[in-house]
Amino acid sequence: MSSTATGVKGHVSGQVPLKNVAAFMALVTTLIERQPHLPNMGVCHGPSGYGKTYASIFAQNKTRAVRVEVGESWTRKTLVKSMLFELGVQARGTIADMADQVKALLGEDPSRPLIVDEADKLVDKGMIELVREIGEVASCPVILIGEERLPAKLAQHERVHNRVLDWMPALPCDLDDTAALAAAFCPRVTITPDLLDEIRKQSDGRARRIVVNLARVTELARNRGLTTIDRAAWGGTAFFTSKAPTPRTADAMRRSA
Repeated sequence: MSSTATGVKGHVSGQVPLKNVAAFMALVTTLIERQPHLPNMGVCHGPSGYGKTYASIFAQNKTRAVRVEVGESWTRKTLVKSMLFELGVQARGTIADMADQVKALLGEDPSRPLIVDEADKLVDKGMIELVREIGEVASCPVILIGEERLPAKLAQHERVHNRVLDWMPALPCDLDDTAALAAAFCPRVTITPDLLDEIRKQSDGRARRIVVNLARVTELARNRGLTTIDRAAWGGTAFFTSKAPTPRTADAMRRSA
């Protein structure tokens, strides 16, 4: 999670040391410290809920990166306007004018990264070349973040793909990550390793789902007046898996009425 993460009832302040946070920082550092003749792009990819966005926010805070998160309705104009906003400049002029201004401002400090979250959308909309052009002219590190298929999508854009220096596959949370989240989000409850591992499995290693299940642990402990929760104490409490409910039949709905 990020340095600005806020936990259940405000318990969390500061970074939760997940492995993806460290790996993302390593990717950013590699790009910042690269030799001038090396490519300037990096890609972080993985399924939703693995903590990619939180890792990027932590890196943003550490490196003064310019970070934008692409929206579904964005156009080229929206993209460059958002970059200028993050750079503290009011957007004016044509798209080309604004893009040139972004290049100039980023070029003033080539060690300042540009982080683009939800970069899949730029590829799908045919806008990824604009990011490549900005990064190439400014000579700044560019980190693209997206879902698991982002590398395959970028392979269809040779000029972008050839400029990727390193790839970072986001990994699911392991038991150590789950324990770190528990310490941050459930500081007053001891969760035994057997339940922590079951939460990890039921959550599919996705940090977002793990945090929801940890909130259920806190609620369970409060309702029962417990300070330690193990698998037996959890009992039949439902795990949050984010799976959609199966369609009900008419007979089943009548029986439950």
